[in-house]
Amino acid sequence: MSTHFFGIKDWTFAYSHSVGRNEFAGTGFRNPLDLALGADDLVYVVNRSYENRPDGIHITICTLAEKFIGEFGHYGEDDGQFVWPTGIALDSQGQVYITDEWLNRISMFTKDGTYMHKWGKPGSGDGELHGPAGLAISNDGTMFVVDSRNHRVQRFTLDGRYVGQFGSFGNGPGQLNIPWGVALDQNGQVYVADWRNDRIQKFTPDGQFLASFGESGEGDGQLHRPSSVAVDPEGYIYIADWGNERVQVLGPDGSFQLNLRGQATLSKWAADFLNVNPDEKRTREMSNLIPELPPHINTPYHISSQTEPYFWGPVSVKLDREGRLYVTEANRHRVQIYQKSSSAKVTL
Repeated sequence: MSTHFFGIKDWTFAYSHSVGRNEFAGTGFRNPLDLALGADDLVYVVNRSYENRPDGIHITICTLAEKFIGEFGHYGEDDGQFVWPTGIALDSQGQVYITDEWLNRISMFTKDGTYMHKWGKPGSGDGELHGPAGLAISNDGTMFVVDSRNHRVQRFTLDGRYVGQFGSFGNGPGQLNIPWGVALDQNGQVYVADWRNDRIQKFTPDGQFLASFGESGEGDGQLHRPSSVAVDPEGYIYIADWGNERVQVLGPDGSFQLNLRGQATLSKWAADFLNVNPDEKRTREMSNLIPELPPHINTPYHISSQTEPYFWGPVSVKLDREGRLYVTEANRHRVQIYQKSSSAKVTL
């Protein structure tokens, strides 16, 4: 099945496959919040888990074909550990940076998960953090950190030296209210998922306000608690519309283009698990007797089933250089992957 963008360009956009299943360790994810894309189709997934199962807190390394590589960074407050891991980004060398909302710090690892160092301390002063969430790294090595509870975005060098900041609490142009995700476009302009204000804001690299997209609501182009944003080379804006259980795509001017609500099929890990657990397989097959939602209905069923296709808690969106879109679902413990065509046709 494919979906088309209509407007200046006509793109084919098709579901590819899903990665993940509900598991606290090994070949699965537990309440994943974000991911980062490395070389050779490596995927780094942040597993947040929940408070009474800290054994599920770690970073999973796997491939797009669901080959399990390993995991690192378990629960704790020591070097290389996490309490509330949230955002993740890779630099040009493949080194991994992860925010921790509880510990108010950023930890750095090698691409294979070896701990290197950490930086950050709690507070509201320059360079201090209160609930750091999304991360993005520019081509010149500047790190943009969403300082969520301080309602701002801060800029750092990759070793943690404070460079600057923008944003303040409020709902006016350039103001933020519990921002969450951040992304950079081809020109280095900054897009921030302004979570509580139900909008995406666009800034210059030094923080000058440029534009705002979206408003509160459930209609096309409206948002309810957007948690993540990504921008492709043509300037199309992808939004994890978390509260509306969907991903929205906007044009470079903010015009509505498309809603995605999920088309997941059974992942390889899930299929392998069910093949050796026939009782679980029968239970899941019975739960999936509920009919699929008609395409024109907005609210998806919330069924706790691995084969259920619709998004439940789409918390992160990421893009790679091959035109693939990755949607991380916190509540279904998986990533859905979509492929955008590499060629465009002019619509007459």
